[in-house]
Amino acid sequence: MKSLWFVIVAFFWVGFFVLEGFDFGVGMLHSFVARNDTERRVAVNTIGPTWDGNEVWLIVAGAATFAAFPLWYSTMFSAFYLALLIILLALMARGVSFEYRGKIDDPRWGTAWKWGMTLGSALVPLLIGVALGDLLHGLPINRNHTYTGSFWNLLVPYGLYTGVTLVALSLLSGATFLVLKTSGELHDRMARLARATSVGAALMVAGFVVWTGLVASRGFVPNVFAAIAVVAVLGAAWVAGNEQEGWAFALASLAMAASVATIFAQLYSNVMVSSTSPLFNITVGNAAASSYALTVMTVVACIFAPIVLAYQGWSYHVFRRRLAAPRAVVETPGRG
Repeated sequence: MKSLWFVIVAFFWVGFFVLEGFDFGVGMLHSFVARNDTERRVAVNTIGPTWDGNEVWLIVAGAATFAAFPLWYSTMFSAFYLALLIILLALMARGVSFEYRGKIDDPRWGTAWKWGMTLGSALVPLLIGVALGDLLHGLPINRNHTYTGSFWNLLVPYGLYTGVTLVALSLLSGATFLVLKTSGELHDRMARLARATSVGAALMVAGFVVWTGLVASRGFVPNVFAAIAVVAVLGAAWVAGNEQEGWAFALASLAMAASVATIFAQLYSNVMVSSTSPLFNITVGNAAASSYALTVMTVVACIFAPIVLAYQGWSYHVFRRRLAAPRAVVETPGRG
């Protein structure tokens, strides 16, 4: 049951990055790829109906960690307290920008919220990626499973590289999603950008897979998820160049899922590695809640998880159409 809930928690984190990955990518890209405010609105509107539902996966991932592994949750949140506060502020700025950017007809107001969405969309995958990398790399944790470091101890090279890799994959997912959801000049521009971002993402993922293997085993031993991540991101680069839009987005999402799953696969059976001593590692066994609590949670998850997945699938079906910037209306003299 303990191992099952480690897999479930990992599934929620993977789901969050797959669903929010393209949301973050669109949020980062909309400031740069659109040539006017209308195109920016079109880009933002592609994720308008679904972004808040996707963001719920972050709450569920945190709640599942708290309920299934309370020791992991307490130590992790103590270590990442300041980083989590920055993430919360970034999420707030990003979420509010959807509604507030059009409330006042002032260019400075719109510009401020435009950059709020852009920076917020970049900071969240970057900082969460750093945190996930730190779990595997190791943090100073003592025998009482208390974090003994500072904020600066979180900024290890592997963690930073993991965060940048997830940002690169978010950009790829966002670009391929915009190709699917737009038409006209914006679509053509995004298709060219998707091809460019796929090359950068492929290089980042290749480096991430090698470095993760070295960090996890002190010698490169790839796992199946790492292999899938490399093949998927290379496939996304290939099909994006061949203008196979649906496959490009699907493979970009698969690369994101496999990359996040790689971290959890290499982490097991630990949930947090102690850089102080391996004896102080927090494991699936010593961090888990009681068997009764895990059993009740399993029943609840079996009932409600399919309902949530069905609802989200239906919402994507409803809002599946492409969006286009409206054409300018030219008035003809003499007509009322």
